[in-house]
Amino acid sequence: MPKPTLEQWLGIADRFYQSTNFPNCLGAIDGKHIRSVVDANLSFICIDVRAYGRESDSTVFKQCTFGKKLYAQQLNIPKPTCLPNTESSPLPYVFLADEAFGLHSNLWRPYPGRGLNDKRRVFNYRLSRTRRTVECAFGVLSNKWRVLHTPLSVEPDFADEIIKACCILHNYVRQRDGASYEDMESNLDAYADYFVGPGAIPFQYRFI
Repeated sequence: MPKPTLEQWLGIADRFYQSTNFPNCLGAIDGKHIRSVVDANLSFICIDVRAYGRESDSTVFKQCTFGKKLYAQQLNIPKPTCLPNTESSPLPYVFLADEAFGLHSNLWRPYPGRGLNDKRRVFNYRLSRTRRTVECAFGVLSNKWRVLHTPLSVEPDFADEIIKACCILHNYVRQRDGASYEDMESNLDAYADYFVGPGAIPFQYRFI
């Protein structure tokens, strides 16, 4: 899984916007026994299968190759740009994760806590709706390669190779068949403003 080029990142972000209405999104991140980043076509951009389940997602992510490159700003991420239909200040391209991950300028999670206002609840809904792509990817992966439905009765290193092979084959099938399916909080607020303003979609208020 080669590191995407600048042009490929922009293509991934465009596909996310077309399919999920979330702009400037470069990938959805999750961690089961495989830590992964996926695109809007449910293809894997990056996987890490070396960690064990007892380690936290955030810790494992910071230690994996992709996480290290993200924090070191070595991923060819596009420069911040204005959100669609706005003339606001440029906002960063981001990866979306759940509450288990730490907040970073290019890695966002939902607003924490209860008693959020409508704007922040809309933001959380829109983030979670987009991040579901990574959960769908795991479902498609395991249903396509049924060996992942049961414990792998092999040595750990060989199990890693089996999982990697399944993910590479998964990407090949997705590409062949196509899709069927200065303050970080101020930046979150800017996205939240967008989701209740120019970027609003009619049905979002039914889910908050």
